[in-house]
Amino acid sequence: MKKLIIAAIGMMLATNLNAAKKPTANALQFDPNSGVKASLTMPDGKVVNYTAYTKLYFVTNIEDPTYQYMNIFVPEGATQQTPIFLRTYVGGYLPSQAGDPQAEDASGRALSEGYVLVIPGSRGRTSTVQKGKKTIYTGRAPKALLDLKAAIRYLRHFDSVIPGDAEKIITDGTSAGGAMSSLMGATGNNPAYKPLLKAMGAADERDDVFASVCYCPITDLDHADMAYEWLYGNTDSRKSLSESKRALTAELAAQFPAYINSLGLKKADGTSLNANNYLDYIKQIIIRSAQEAKDAGADIADSLGFTFSSEAAIQAPINGGVGSARPAGMTGGMPPMMRGGGKQVGEYITDLDLDKYLNYVVSTQPLKGVPAFDSYKVDGAAASGENGEFGNDQGSDVNFTAWAAAKTGSTLSEELKENVRLLNPMYFIGDGMSSVAPHWYIRHGARDRDTAFPIAINLATKLENAGKDVNFKLPWNRPHSGDYALNELFSWIAEIVK
Repeated sequence: MKKLIIAAIGMMLATNLNAAKKPTANALQFDPNSGVKASLTMPDGKVVNYTAYTKLYFVTNIEDPTYQYMNIFVPEGATQQTPIFLRTYVGGYLPSQAGDPQAEDASGRALSEGYVLVIPGSRGRTSTVQKGKKTIYTGRAPKALLDLKAAIRYLRHFDSVIPGDAEKIITDGTSAGGAMSSLMGATGNNPAYKPLLKAMGAADERDDVFASVCYCPITDLDHADMAYEWLYGNTDSRKSLSESKRALTAELAAQFPAYINSLGLKKADGTSLNANNYLDYIKQIIIRSAQEAKDAGADIADSLGFTFSSEAAIQAPINGGVGSARPAGMTGGMPPMMRGGGKQVGEYITDLDLDKYLNYVVSTQPLKGVPAFDSYKVDGAAASGENGEFGNDQGSDVNFTAWAAAKTGSTLSEELKENVRLLNPMYFIGDGMSSVAPHWYIRHGARDRDTAFPIAINLATKLENAGKDVNFKLPWNRPHSGDYALNELFSWIAEIVK
């Protein structure tokens, strides 16, 4: 009996000792005295002095210490009322490690303009950790977005001690980073993310933002394939594909009109934007882009599909900002500029052969395969990065649309469907449960073929229909790229933060 009692006491002591050895999550921390002074020399020679706060872990249950932290850079003169510019470097849905400000992009420009700069890291589809002999993929959807939301919550949690105004956060990203910026802007405080963020040990704070800057956002992935083939399916490059690929193109393209109509979008004049008038809507946006470039001195070749008219408008000379009249029959573009005496400068672009223009776009860079996004095992195609994005923590590639899954003889799990939804801003704008950013700056190059024009157009139009302030363009002759025309971007930011 005595031996049994001693053994029991020993087991209890061992249990308590083991419990004491279990790691406990640290509380979120920020030390205002930990900053390091540094400087950045801008392209114009201006030297920007700032204080850097680095390796700030934004969750307490850190799964991947390589990525789950942020760096904050505070320029001289910043106060608690200074807006915060949050730049994500996500690309290709890959992991992104927090870095330093870059003089050549928007991060350095933000510091130069006097804004507090935040560069968060985030896990991605290829980020891994070792657990024993197992390799665990840490960043499959929606983990990158969760990390970015956790970073926003961290800024709010320490708003009283971190310089900068957490109610004036402006997010910025390009490509998949543009998608992340759009998601940060569209999904603020949505309850679907709350249990996931709680499990990570994110701060119990709001995660809505003030504005989102989205360059060429690769988003709406569950409809991206149909949009791509609907737009590009009749180009010469698609017509030269094999019979089986042509059949896939036709199937996907046929699905897009129903999706367009389901969105219930409205043009600026309140009329319906639908499958019947959508191509003309795209034409008008591209004409406006080309006309703006032409008015600024660009040479726009008629071989690209444009029709020009040099007929002068009937108007008085521009005097004190008096606007010009639009010529009879003009369907798009900007009125020509007139100088004193009524002399015409430039030409009107009156029409566009969209088929010819799309063939021009394709000639500058070959199209993606068929399907462009959900390609895994469809007609023997290799997996795309997006197929990896929606895989599991064992590193699998999976189909994420019902159409592609059916082609490969599989179905979508409910968990996968939810992960796809959580990574699509279109589902959250106007859902009544999300705090959507009031201000948006969206750019998608007029010859960017990485995703179809309708993806960015739909995002911008849905936001406009929801009453948001949207600055949207297809900038002329721009390929897939971001952080360009920074004078224009930061003039817009200066206006919205006044």
